[in-house]
Amino acid sequence: MAAHAFVIAEAGVNHNGSLDLALQLIDVAAAAGADAVKFQTFNADDLVTRDAPKAAYQQRNMDGGASSSSQYDMLRRLQLDRAAHDALRRHCAEQGVEFMSTAFDLRSLDLLCEVGIKRLKVGSGEITNGPLLLAMARRHVPVILSTGMSTLEEIHAALGVLAFGFIGTAEKPSEAAFDAAFTAAEGQAALARLVTILHCTTEYPAPYEDVNLRALDTLRESFGCSVGLSDHSPGIAIPIAAVARGASTIEKHFTLDRALPGPDHAASLTPQELRDMIAGIRAVEAAIGDGQKVPRPSEVANIRIARRSLVAARPIRAGEVLGEDALAVKRPGGGVSPMRYWDRLDRPAERSYAADEMIE
Repeated sequence: MAAHAFVIAEAGVNHNGSLDLALQLIDVAAAAGADAVKFQTFNADDLVTRDAPKAAYQQRNMDGGASSSSQYDMLRRLQLDRAAHDALRRHCAEQGVEFMSTAFDLRSLDLLCEVGIKRLKVGSGEITNGPLLLAMARRHVPVILSTGMSTLEEIHAALGVLAFGFIGTAEKPSEAAFDAAFTAAEGQAALARLVTILHCTTEYPAPYEDVNLRALDTLRESFGCSVGLSDHSPGIAIPIAAVARGASTIEKHFTLDRALPGPDHAASLTPQELRDMIAGIRAVEAAIGDGQKVPRPSEVANIRIARRSLVAARPIRAGEVLGEDALAVKRPGGGVSPMRYWDRLDRPAERSYAADEMIE
């Protein structure tokens, strides 16, 4: 049976602070065949200082490129309250798609767990946020860890915090305790069971030359966890390629309209592109197969049509010694294989043959 990649349609903040837009995004994700639709949950007061600058892509994509407002002002306009989260979770259940959201602070983590989230997502920017990682691990639910902008050493450190929290040791948190939890058999088992590591390039859009899909192999070999891709490159080719390379999870931003104002719309898929991406992923999954090189069921009937047999090149008398002028190689298959051509040369014919008759 083909593996099923878990596809997360990343709505993020592409609702622009509107619950109605957020509900429409859920409808689009469900119609496209996504497994989950993910938002972002944060309190601007807990996330950024009042004068934190915007990223360059945020400045380009907000309000026609205006940069007068701070990151704090932008996030205040995009955050959703508890009632909105309850409405989103209910609508996801009605549409048959899993509700997810990335928690960016401890209060948001509490809110998501109260809402009843099934798995937690760590954004790339939080991979060094030890207190948040530990609080997530102590919830003892699956964690999806994005690793944009990070090194293997930083990923190792983050996994150590998660392992420490999963194990539930009474030891005081410390770098030494985290490392011990990471190397312990119990910690490794917990990480393998509960953590999916997403390779990611944190740029919007991410240049193809910076995607580095081979890092999926490096992450899998280095940490023994399930791996996937959080993709910000243009188009749908890269996520499909990642699934062919063994990605178990795909996360991709989508929007109702790329022309909408907001930090992430311009680097997001349209509804049709989201459908096309998921269809491509499912096609690749079906095509991966079991690795055995044998005729597949759909091609067996064509073997006789496409292959050839040894036939009489001209009328042959019984007992006649067969020379090269007596044997030909023609379709259909099913008779003596042409690979036995040389075995039949210089041997007497066991009976008479008409021209084009298969040699027995």
